[in-house]
Amino acid sequence: MDAGIIIQVVLLLVGFVFLIKGSDFFVDGASSIASILKIPTVIVGLTIVAFGTSAPEAAVSITSSLTGSNGMAVGNVIGSNLFNMLMVIGIAALLSNLLMEKEVLNRDLPFLVGITLLFAVFIFIGGDISNIEGIILVLILIGYIVYLIYNERKAGSMNYVEKPKLTLPKSILFILVGLVGIVLGGDLVVDSASAIAIALGMSETLVGLTIVAIGTSLPELVTSITALKKGENQLVIGNVIGSNIFNILFVLGASSAISRIPVDSSILVDVVFMTLVTILCFIFGKTQDKYDKKEGVILIALFIGYMTFAILRN
Repeated sequence: MDAGIIIQVVLLLVGFVFLIKGSDFFVDGASSIASILKIPTVIVGLTIVAFGTSAPEAAVSITSSLTGSNGMAVGNVIGSNLFNMLMVIGIAALLSNLLMEKEVLNRDLPFLVGITLLFAVFIFIGGDISNIEGIILVLILIGYIVYLIYNERKAGSMNYVEKPKLTLPKSILFILVGLVGIVLGGDLVVDSASAIAIALGMSETLVGLTIVAIGTSLPELVTSITALKKGENQLVIGNVIGSNIFNILFVLGASSAISRIPVDSSILVDVVFMTLVTILCFIFGKTQDKYDKKEGVILIALFIGYMTFAILRN
């Protein structure tokens, strides 16, 4: 292998480390500040934790959008959402039956299906994601968060983050260090992945759908496996659905609000596949209120088949 490619692979791995550790620092610092300021747990989960686990995708997609690497910006989100649904849920379902909470099954999963279809419509109608469409996606996210908080208040189930782990000065330092790590990691991943794509004759879209998407989805995979070890199986589904919602509404929304994202026609197949997989996960959940080993095998097999198709297509 060429020495230049080896250097870029090392830089890519360093970028992933910066992204993931930066996300950890950010979440720890922000959660402690939320505890100090007595911010409800639901708001922390919907904003701080959701942003933390989706920060790698956000950093990569926004950086890609600003630098004109649009194929990577969209490919990263599609690949990430597919990895979350097919591999994270698939692996978790193989290890243990994943029970579905009523709220997730009747509210959050249908909402994910709806915004995935909306995203597909935006791309198929205009061939891009415009600034206005990006703003619409971000506004939908804000509306969704407000609706969830309203429901929590109405049900009288507002809980608060317990004793802060860090002091206020340390919390601020953690947030700043985390943000620096996220930004630097995003730059490194986009630059090195683009260089690898050019050197190997791969398209930016393929790199976004595969290498970058899997790398930026590592926080979701680690979080889900940790939740399984603790016996908190339902958290796996909530983590995946929340992350996928955030990826479409915030990551793509913010990226396209900053800079219009033209979409290459070759990625339309991937958009359709992501939409069908989201609907399939909804059907699996609705059928028996859980994901079992059989469905886990089907989801993993679909991911392997899709990766094979994506690589051969290139």
